[in-house]
Amino acid sequence: MKWISGVAGTLLLAAVLVSVLRTLVVPRGLYSSLVIRWWRTLRLLLRLAAPGGSYQAHDRAQTWLAPLMLVGMLATWLGGALLGFGLLLHAVSTLTWTNAVREAGSSLFTLGFASGDRLHLSAVDFLAAATGPIVIALQIAYLPTLYAAYNRRELEVTLLQSRAWGPEILARQWLVDTETALPELYRSWERLASDIGESHSTYPILLTFRSPRPYRSWIVGLVAVMDTAALQLSLAPSSVPPEARLVLRAGFTALRDIARSLRFGFDTDPAPDAPILLTLPEFEAAVAMTEVAGFPAERTAKQAWPHFHGWWVNYEAIAYELCRRCDAVPALWTGSRDFAVGPVGPQRPMDRRPGDDGGSGDEEGAGGERGEGRPGGEGRPEQRPPSAQ
Repeated sequence: MKWISGVAGTLLLAAVLVSVLRTLVVPRGLYSSLVIRWWRTLRLLLRLAAPGGSYQAHDRAQTWLAPLMLVGMLATWLGGALLGFGLLLHAVSTLTWTNAVREAGSSLFTLGFASGDRLHLSAVDFLAAATGPIVIALQIAYLPTLYAAYNRRELEVTLLQSRAWGPEILARQWLVDTETALPELYRSWERLASDIGESHSTYPILLTFRSPRPYRSWIVGLVAVMDTAALQLSLAPSSVPPEARLVLRAGFTALRDIARSLRFGFDTDPAPDAPILLTLPEFEAAVAMTEVAGFPAERTAKQAWPHFHGWWVNYEAIAYELCRRCDAVPALWTGSRDFAVGPVGPQRPMDRRPGDDGGSGDEEGAGGERGEGRPGGEGRPEQRPPSAQ
């Protein structure tokens, strides 16, 4: 039976090595079964642990997902290495199973309180002694990379305050006369989409890192900006900036890269008229809201619908799946969630004027500002989107 222990130990150590390399070292989006298994298991346990079932409760519980996954991955690698070296020592010596694991642990964690007195045992001990610090060092070096990508992502998400909904973003620019800022918004999110596509497909654990505030989400923010660009392209094709097409292309390319790294299926070349979950009445309500805000549409909602549909079909399925897996804030036009919470509409900041005694806007509002009116009380009155009233 010694040879079975030796083969099993060798295969287990090889599996640990491959998992570490795929997850921490290889610079491309390779599928990591360890990350996915920990994600599924911990996400389910944390969802069961959320008291009350509200979105805020789920958000608080899922905040622990990323740190628990990091600890779980390290524990799995070290535990696998301990078991693998224990099996190997048991196979090449007369040590009992208990003493073999004890010696493997002594070497793996560089404690040195137990060692074999024969050359071939010392060789295994030396290999184990190198494995422990290397795995721990790689994990430590992994964290700055993760947090650097996280900080780049959250900077743009905070600027956007991604509880904002695509039609709401478009409407606000005309409400407060900042429509000339849209090209820069599209450029910023084009770069961010490319960054997210590279970093989140290479390191899928980044998908579990939640924003610091409950009503912010990178995936909801990206979908909102893409929806804004798609709306502008379909409603006002002659005046839309070229950056709108670029951010859409970068956005759904990034989402597809992430989907490939997670191995869930999607249509790589959907027909422009392929079925989607968004309905024409929902689209018409959104268009009506933007027109009330002053957006100069060149097409009616029905005329624009086929064009919007042709853009939307490229990313709807992937965006909805990622929003579900990431337990993102259930914003409008982002699909269903695994918890029973209805869609959360944007809350536009209150138009506050000098001398007003009215209440203030929601602190986490869609744009994060308090009172978007211009100096001197020239701001336009608040127009709430029909589906959020």
